[in-house]
Amino acid sequence: MTDFAPWKVLSTRSALRDRWIDVTADAVRDARGNLLDPFYTLGYPDWVQVVALTDDDRIVLVRQYRHGARAHTLELPAGAMDAGDASPLDTAARELREETGFTAQDIRHVASLHPNTATHRNRCHTVLALGVQAGAAMAHEAGEDIVVETPALAEVLAGLPSGMLPQAMHVSALLLALAAAGRLDLALRPT
Repeated sequence: MTDFAPWKVLSTRSALRDRWIDVTADAVRDARGNLLDPFYTLGYPDWVQVVALTDDDRIVLVRQYRHGARAHTLELPAGAMDAGDASPLDTAARELREETGFTAQDIRHVASLHPNTATHRNRCHTVLALGVQAGAAMAHEAGEDIVVETPALAEVLAGLPSGMLPQAMHVSALLLALAAAGRLDLALRPT
């Protein structure tokens, strides 16, 4: 393995900054001496996605309009960490309750990954929520016109190859959470 040095940042300027995103345009020199200017990176708050399972083997999902895809999509409950959230677990419990009206008896951190190591500076945290039950008051924010769905977990897994969950990070979160729950074996089988 070749161990290239980290890129050297020569300058950084803000290209766009608001409450949702911080886009920087860096002038960088790569490990081989090439100048890349501008090299854009995207800063967001960390994101949390919740794999919420009921005791009768259903998964809590949300269907909502996503303007980037220009479509109504089926997704995991998810959202950005607020400054007042102490941990991804706090964010997960809040987002699950606000978006779906469900609460969890058991909530566990599964993984923290980068959504796109090339350009994103934030992390995406996967949380597993078990024994979830409806009954809490929902609190949708502007832009959240949500319909809650609770399909059978087996139906969702069967629908992954056809894009039933079109958000790639949500597919990886689902698989990692099911493995953490002991419901899915990610072991490689011999050929």
